[in-house]
Amino acid sequence: MRGVLYVSHGSRVDEAVTEAVNFIELVEKQIDVPLQETCFLELTEPNLSQGFQRLVNKGATEISVIPVLLLSAGHYFKDIPKEIQRNQQKYPHVTVSYGRPLGVQRRLTGILQQRIEETHMTPNIDAKVLIIGRGSYNTQTQKDFSTIKAQLQDININLDIDVCYLAACGPSFEEALQDTVNKGHSQIFVVPYLWFTGILERHIAATIDSYHVENDIVLCSRLGNHSHLQTALKERVEETFESVNQ
Repeated sequence: MRGVLYVSHGSRVDEAVTEAVNFIELVEKQIDVPLQETCFLELTEPNLSQGFQRLVNKGATEISVIPVLLLSAGHYFKDIPKEIQRNQQKYPHVTVSYGRPLGVQRRLTGILQQRIEETHMTPNIDAKVLIIGRGSYNTQTQKDFSTIKAQLQDININLDIDVCYLAACGPSFEEALQDTVNKGHSQIFVVPYLWFTGILERHIAATIDSYHVENDIVLCSRLGNHSHLQTALKERVEETFESVNQ
C-alpha cells in the first residue's frame, strides 16, 4: 500500500506551521492516495521518523518522501536522506521513493511579478527590486537565484533587480538594502522568495521598519498559498509514483 510523507521545514512560529499544514492539506486532496502524513525537519513535531512510523503503522509498504522545499540545498541533499536511510534500516520491507524540491520554474518566478503588482505601485524608472532568498552554503542556491533573477527580468525587462540572502551567502539582505538606500533609489521593492511566514519574514519586516528615509521601501508578500505552488508540489508527488512503476 502506498503512502505519502510530506517533509516541511518546521518553525517556532505557530502561524508558519499552520500555514504549511493547511497548504499541504490542499495538495493532499488532489492526490488519490489514502495514506498521507505531514512531518517536519526541525522545531516541530511530528519529525520525519514519527511521520514515517505513522504511515508504516497504517499499512504503508511504499512511501513517497516529498520535500516541501523550494530549492535544493543542505536539507535536500543531506538531512532528509540521512533520516530516510535510518528509517529504511528500521523498516527494510518498505520501499521509499524520494521526491524533488520544486526547483526553479518560470511559473513560480511569475509569482514574484504578481506580488510586485499586488502592491498597486508602478515601479519608477529608478526603482530597485531586491529578491531575498533564504541562503545556503550549497553553491547551487546562488545559481538558482541567478536563474530566478533572469526569469523575472524576462517578465519585466524594465526592472532593476538584485538578489540578496538571509543567511550563509552574500550579499546579505541588510547589506543590499543599505547599499540600495545609499544609492538613492526612489523605490525599493523587497520581494521575499519564501514559501511560508516565520521568523525570517518577521526579520525582513523589522529591518525595513528600522529605516526612516524618504525612499519608498515596499515589502511584497511571500509566495504563500498560490495555485502554481500547489500544482508544482502535486506534480512532485506524482513523479514519485511514476518512478516506482517504472
